[in-house]
Amino acid sequence: MEQFLQYFIYIPLAGFLISVVQNKKHEKTLSAIAIATAGFQLVYLVWFLYQWFLIDFKILDIKQFTILKTPQFDFYVDFYFDITAAVFLTVGTILKFLVSVFSKFYIHREEGFKRYFNNIQLFFFGYTLVVVAGNFETLFVGWELVGITSFLLISFYRDRYLPVKNAMKVVSMYRLGDIFLILAMWLCHHLWHANISFFQMHETKEYLVVNEHHIVLATFIGCMIFLSASIKSAMFPFSSWVSRAMEGPSSSSAIFYGSLSINLGVFLLLRTYPFWEHLNVVRVLIALSGILTSLICNSIAKAQPTAKTQIAYSSITQIGLIFIEIALGFHTLALIHFAGNAFLRAYQILVSPSVLSYLIHHQLFKAPVLKKIVSNKWVNSLYILSIKEFDMDITHYRYLWKPFKLIGTFTTKIDTPFVRVIFWLLFILGIYVDINEESMNEVLIDSLVSIFSILSLLLILRSFTERASGKKAWNRVVASHLFIILSISLDNHIPIKYLLMYSGGIFFFGLLGYYALYRLSKLEDDISLDQYHGNGYEHPKIAIMFLIACLGLIGFPISPLYIGIDLMLTYIESHQYFLIVVIALSLLFIELSLLRIYIRLFCGQHKKAYHPIAFKSS
Repeated sequence: MEQFLQYFIYIPLAGFLISVVQNKKHEKTLSAIAIATAGFQLVYLVWFLYQWFLIDFKILDIKQFTILKTPQFDFYVDFYFDITAAVFLTVGTILKFLVSVFSKFYIHREEGFKRYFNNIQLFFFGYTLVVVAGNFETLFVGWELVGITSFLLISFYRDRYLPVKNAMKVVSMYRLGDIFLILAMWLCHHLWHANISFFQMHETKEYLVVNEHHIVLATFIGCMIFLSASIKSAMFPFSSWVSRAMEGPSSSSAIFYGSLSINLGVFLLLRTYPFWEHLNVVRVLIALSGILTSLICNSIAKAQPTAKTQIAYSSITQIGLIFIEIALGFHTLALIHFAGNAFLRAYQILVSPSVLSYLIHHQLFKAPVLKKIVSNKWVNSLYILSIKEFDMDITHYRYLWKPFKLIGTFTTKIDTPFVRVIFWLLFILGIYVDINEESMNEVLIDSLVSIFSILSLLLILRSFTERASGKKAWNRVVASHLFIILSISLDNHIPIKYLLMYSGGIFFFGLLGYYALYRLSKLEDDISLDQYHGNGYEHPKIAIMFLIACLGLIGFPISPLYIGIDLMLTYIESHQYFLIVVIALSLLFIELSLLRIYIRLFCGQHKKAYHPIAFKSS
């Protein structure tokens, strides 16, 4: 049966590739491809489950192929199938089929009809890859695909201000979750000194009993997995991004934030349960998070004035309960709960426009008159807090993002030609020290490692706060990548072929992005980042080219940087806490900075008066 697992990936991938090459005017063809993809996947899944039943639901695990093999690590694609994968794949396939049928009519004659279905197809491929992934490296590919399609579908109405702005808010939280998952992968490399599959995690307990000094490391990995899952499933205090994500079409909101994408945190906990089940600290954290989320989000759901926000927080409330069930070990109940909640929330979001239309008409003629208002200080205070979503957005901005923005603003004041010359002289010095490492003082090398990692973070924060020029912001992202390579390479004897692989991806996508900006600057006078220019309306090909370049520098699976980043991190030792934290922050802001450049240049209301204007209030 193992050899048939790969076809779960081939079917949605084929559907996406066929959809991409279709003409955007052929709506019936595009929707038919999406429906047929999900339908064929569903038929194949039914046949597969029957064959799986005949072998008594044996856990399937197969290593497909090796991407890169080093003396220490083997980076490979692995597929895994058990009851958890079966439930998530069945629910996902049925909902993808239903939403595709619904969207055929709901998105009819929308300008972005093809763009919508391409993203839904890519999401289905990413979701399936997460569900059948057999190791962290394979899972992370699908995890990233789900994240970028979320960003693109929230900003589906890209000529409006709020969808684009909220897409950036959501992807910033997604990327924070990605960083926690990257840290978990990094520590797993040092715990096992190998890339292990999820199947091998079943032996974790025996491994840690023999090596008790690894308990602290394992607990830290469990906490990173918990934080990544919490952000992906919008646990408190990360819940507010879900209401912002509802800016996209109702049909995409149904499949993403009502049912499938928001439950991937649940899936991650179920998949890694054999690793952390004996770590009581992690189990208590998951249970407490679930309890707190259920209580607070239930209160928010009852107070919110908009239907989609009510549904979103109701879904999060139920996911909080699922977290409690997982922590207690009630996995069958958690799977049943997940399936019921996913179908219910998807249905509620899909019918919400029709229900609202009916209720508004009903309210107009038959609404009861409220005669008495109950005055209770505590009830009123809770109501106000719930209306304001417990100020989660303000708290995130004040304590999570604002300090880094202030640092970026400070670097703006000292960004002079003299300082830039100092940066590049230090870079040349770093290359010289790296080449002659054996003859250098160890204290000097350690100092330079810290300095270059800090410089990489300062460069990316400067790019993140850049407003004058898109080109300057882009160049600083490329420079930040180079300083990351240098900071890791200085103390870790990385083979030249791996450095060339990483730097080759940087230069290729760096030049591609710069060429796109050069082309845009020739066609438009202004490519500053002080406003949303909406150039994607007139220059869609340049917009796609630049988006591909951004994804390449982020480390998306289309780029050598994807495996390169994972490979570079394996050379950071487990005791180098400062270095890994600074590099992780740099990777976080690299994605945010690149997507910020993209949305400010190519999304938002168009600045030219002869195009329709979508005001901020729309």
